[in-house]
Amino acid sequence: MKRSHTRLRLSRPAFTAVCAVVAVGLAAGPAAAHAEVTASDPRALAENVTLSFTSEAESDTAGIAELRVVLPKGIAPDAVTLKDAPEEWKLAATPDGYAIGGPALATGTDAEYSITVRQLPDEKSLVFKTLETYSDGKVSRWIEVPADGEKVDNPAPVLKLKAAAPGAKPIAPSPSPSPTPSGAPSPEQSAAPSAPAASASAQATNAEEAGSSTGATVGVIAAVLLLVAAGPFWWVRRSRGRA
Repeated sequence: MKRSHTRLRLSRPAFTAVCAVVAVGLAAGPAAAHAEVTASDPRALAENVTLSFTSEAESDTAGIAELRVVLPKGIAPDAVTLKDAPEEWKLAATPDGYAIGGPALATGTDAEYSITVRQLPDEKSLVFKTLETYSDGKVSRWIEVPADGEKVDNPAPVLKLKAAAPGAKPIAPSPSPSPTPSGAPSPEQSAAPSAPAASASAQATNAEEAGSSTGATVGVIAAVLLLVAAGPFWWVRRSRGRA
């Protein structure tokens, strides 16, 4: 008994169409993250947590030179310190987050760095909107937040948090610099002479005035005495002249 085998042959147009469908299917799969964040302890209210960030390089002609991050609600700029970064990169606080950058990285090199956060807020997820600036001035904005599972073209890094540990509580914020005590003298008060010094100065002035007055009195008395003593001598001389 002979078995017949049927071979399926596709024409060139049909083969091209199948390839296109496969390519579209692959493109519809999950896309690689362009900017992402991970945590050493991803729990709400966790303290001294290290957050590690990776920003994927996309330019073929320039390197990443700076990253600006908007911190989520509950993390203040002064609660963040730099832990690790590319050589010569520095971190500086901004009104709504921080900026980190330095010499541009080599073209095609991802920007990787880590920071330490004093305490994570009591939230279920944290969004870190990020702007990537390249050495040629180009800016990539990873600031979109997916909602209801929808996909976005420029997703911001999102950190999912677990429930807080039992007994975890928010820590107090860093104390602000204490004002100058009310009892301490102000700069103007420090520059003014003290009461004893002022009194001594007044006494010295009075002594000088008294000395001047005494000297003037003595001078007048001496002049009067001189005139009294010279009077008889002048009278005798005048009488002789008449004789």
